[in-house]
Amino acid sequence: MSSNKNEFRDFKEEIGVFKCRAFIAFLCMIVLFGVLVANLYNLQVVQYDSYQTLSINNRIKIIPIAPTRGQILDRNGVLLAENRPIYCLSILPEMVGNVDSLLERLKKYIDFKTEQVRSFRERHEYPLNYHHVIILNELTEKQIAHFSVNQYKFPGVSVTVVLKRHYPYGKILTHVLGYVSHINEHDIKQLEKAGKLKNYQATNNIGKLGVERYYEDLLHGTQGYEKVEVNSRGRVIRRINYVPPVDGKDLVLNLDVELQKYAYNKLGNRQGSAVVINPQDNSILAMVSTPSYDPNLFVNGISDTDYRLLLKDPAHPLINRSTLGVYPPASTVKPFMAVAGLQEKVITAQTVRNDHGVWRIPGSKPNSKAWRDWKRWGHGRVDVTRAIEESVDSFFYQVAFDLGIDRISKWMRQFGFGQLSGIDIHEETRANMPTRDWKFTRHHKPWYKGDTVPIGIGQGYWTATPIQIAKATSVLVNHGTVMPPHLLKAVLDPQTCSEKKIKVKKERLPLFDSVSEKNWLISINAMRLVNHGTHGSGRHAFNGTQYVSGGKSGTAQVFGLRKNEKYNSMTLSKQLLDHGLYTAFAPYKHPKFVATVVIEHGNGGARVGAPFIRHVFDYLLLDQGNKRKKNTVFIHCQPTGVVTSG
Repeated sequence: MSSNKNEFRDFKEEIGVFKCRAFIAFLCMIVLFGVLVANLYNLQVVQYDSYQTLSINNRIKIIPIAPTRGQILDRNGVLLAENRPIYCLSILPEMVGNVDSLLERLKKYIDFKTEQVRSFRERHEYPLNYHHVIILNELTEKQIAHFSVNQYKFPGVSVTVVLKRHYPYGKILTHVLGYVSHINEHDIKQLEKAGKLKNYQATNNIGKLGVERYYEDLLHGTQGYEKVEVNSRGRVIRRINYVPPVDGKDLVLNLDVELQKYAYNKLGNRQGSAVVINPQDNSILAMVSTPSYDPNLFVNGISDTDYRLLLKDPAHPLINRSTLGVYPPASTVKPFMAVAGLQEKVITAQTVRNDHGVWRIPGSKPNSKAWRDWKRWGHGRVDVTRAIEESVDSFFYQVAFDLGIDRISKWMRQFGFGQLSGIDIHEETRANMPTRDWKFTRHHKPWYKGDTVPIGIGQGYWTATPIQIAKATSVLVNHGTVMPPHLLKAVLDPQTCSEKKIKVKKERLPLFDSVSEKNWLISINAMRLVNHGTHGSGRHAFNGTQYVSGGKSGTAQVFGLRKNEKYNSMTLSKQLLDHGLYTAFAPYKHPKFVATVVIEHGNGGARVGAPFIRHVFDYLLLDQGNKRKKNTVFIHCQPTGVVTSG
């Protein structure tokens, strides 16, 4: 049977079919090999540059390096804001994968607090490029050791050393220095809008308030970078190139921190503000606002509990009362009103008026609205000098009425009221120097004659900040020379130890150029009598001083009295007591210091403001100031860029 089958097989045909199939297979192999060669050629030759770049990028990383933030010093070289090294636990976002899983595994080795996790998630949401995001700040030695043993289990997680901003004087300087805190979404948008985001790829914190915010560009510096080769776990195995960052500039402020401490302690637990400037250039020697808060709480992110306590505090510690506190300037404006009245010739040095304790608009009926003097029985016959010395309200009601709101607002704006003072922090308000247009826009009512009357004694619609009152006092003692109050004294480059001092812009406004020397001296001399005259409102506080000074008290009403109602401080709660204001200068000839204080609910400027200013002037002009200088700690710049204490 099998032999019969073999007889019918066609071997030639089978060989032909095999050869055909082999040929087709060979052709397929040739075609596929050609495709392979063409693809290899495309990858290795045509797209060589592109794939080489991708390959390098997989193992080569450009890591930005944050510059060291500049330090802040006072006028005597004392450190006010410094950088302290701390150990942190950080992650590289692109290396860690699922963050929730990572946190769960880390909890086995390091304890987390709820607030720390919340703060980390906020930072992790907006990472800047290839950069570490901090999980935990200020690790202890025990935490570092425990994690280091198990670090191999956490690729992309490492212990890093960073510089933490620290404010040695805490709440005493918060409203001046401000603070730095974590960069958030708002900061990123602002940096991107300003074209500065690229310079912050390695930076964790940014200035939020005060000097830290205003001079952010100087303090921050310019970031550097290093080009490194990394392995598959993201660990650096080789440095290829390094461009060092340019550290931020150190700032020298005009502040005297010992004076700042003294003024802060003198205010104590009272709500208020004190400003001390040098009228020769309007440099700010002290600027205190109480109550305050510790800025160090914000550096690593303040807890929700602590922040809510600050927000709900009825004393409003978050507000810088020196520049944001709005008060009626009260009788502190009478010397300025006198200059305007004298120059506009509504009064002269010889003008005498008989004060009976009540003033009414001329020509009005006997039972019409009356404005009282603080002395119910009046001051008798007074001229402009006596009116300032004794703070006679009725005299200045008439001056304001004769000047009118248009001329008052024009003159007082020249003194700086209703204007930004020019101080070098962003947290400032213009307060309000009222005009006809302002009232119509705000209240939809015209300006009445009666609205002008209380303006004469710094009441009514007129409000001001302590820094504005201090600036106006400086304008007065400088006979019309206008300068912005400023905190920055010099910029110090730690790399070269070179110092660039700040030039002060001085202006002579046309309106003040027309004021005669005599008219300036009338107000200045009257302020001398306020402190040292026989009837001066500040004479008790300045009795027996070894120097001559000038000043002016002010008492700002918190609420209005009804007709025939008398003010009785003994029956009022503290929150309804009048604010106490005082502005002064010393010495009388060639003043070196202008000081302004506002003590909320202090029940009178002469009562609380004058003694405060007396203490400050004694401190500055007598032995306490000399003792202070002996205890000053100076900071010396080294050529290496390191700043050390001496």
